[in-house]
Amino acid sequence: MSISISSGFDSGNIRTLSITDTPGGARAELEIVTDHQSDFYQWFHFRVAGAAGREVELRIVNCGGSAYPDGWADYKARVSEDREIWTQADTSYADGTLTIRLASDANVVWVAYFAPYSMERHHDLIAFAACQPGVAHRELGLTLDGQPIDLLTIGDGSKQVWLYARQHPGESMAQWWMEGALERLTDEEDAVARLLRQKATIHLVPNMNPDGSRRGHLRTNAVGVNLNREWHTPSMERSPEVLLVRDAMDATGVDFAMDVHGDEAIPAVFIAGFEGIPSITDRQISLYHRYRDTLAARTPDFQTRLGYPVAGAGRANLAMSTNQIAERFGAVAMTLEMPFKDNDDLPDAETGWSPARSMQLGKDCLAVLAEMIDAL
Repeated sequence: MSISISSGFDSGNIRTLSITDTPGGARAELEIVTDHQSDFYQWFHFRVAGAAGREVELRIVNCGGSAYPDGWADYKARVSEDREIWTQADTSYADGTLTIRLASDANVVWVAYFAPYSMERHHDLIAFAACQPGVAHRELGLTLDGQPIDLLTIGDGSKQVWLYARQHPGESMAQWWMEGALERLTDEEDAVARLLRQKATIHLVPNMNPDGSRRGHLRTNAVGVNLNREWHTPSMERSPEVLLVRDAMDATGVDFAMDVHGDEAIPAVFIAGFEGIPSITDRQISLYHRYRDTLAARTPDFQTRLGYPVAGAGRANLAMSTNQIAERFGAVAMTLEMPFKDNDDLPDAETGWSPARSMQLGKDCLAVLAEMIDAL
């Protein structure tokens, strides 16, 4: 029997064009499906059955037209036999086609752009966190697909800290980061957590885009809207996720904010700031630089050499959350980016950048915040 390829599950995305049996194996031609009502695509997640003892070649043929074609060079797809441990597959890219080669003893293998973070795991995370001492849960409202936007609040200090992830649903490393951060914040024996909970009120939105996450989107919500371009004028019709979170921020104020993402092309961890906002102050930018440079000193997984170009004076895009929050609240705000590729400064040939490293980075980011919480 030939192999079978399917993606009809939470965060699944692939379309099968053809499957050809070969001596000792099989070859499939596939394409990634665009986000609903959008031209964005790059996220894939699918299952291959009938793979045991065979050499399977998977050719995703439309990668040249994807959202970030520069992201495919030196990239390795992630594969798993148990959906817990994800490793790098033999992967190559040429002429718009990504080729993934499998040689597994397991009959069923899962393949993804990065280790997925399912909506079921999201609900498990919310259930765990909401039961911990000192954690308050609130449902801010519903998405266009009727899914809840969950807010967790921890601590009772005066500093208002907002951490939110996965505006772009295909950037699943962002929610692995959130899981790590929540593990630390809910550990009553952890000194960093105890300090932060005393001095700050920490608001966490582990998944800003449940609809895109479940639908297998790269970048948009249920109606093809990029949430990180909606922060100037969000609406319940286009971007309820942003409107609900921004209204909650208006109610508390914001002293510090981190928007957690993944970057397709840059093989490093870095942050982007708010340098081009109209009302920028020396205090804001000094604290931003202090956070960035301290994080670089504390963890070798973070660096400041690679990153995005800095906007010129007064030229920041206020539709993006980091710029909007820095301008709106006078906050120290930043966008954290992790790689889909490996971290070239500290490569791991087996796993590449991984859920475990994302979770550890979440814990490291909190430690740096604790060092400077009094200055915010």
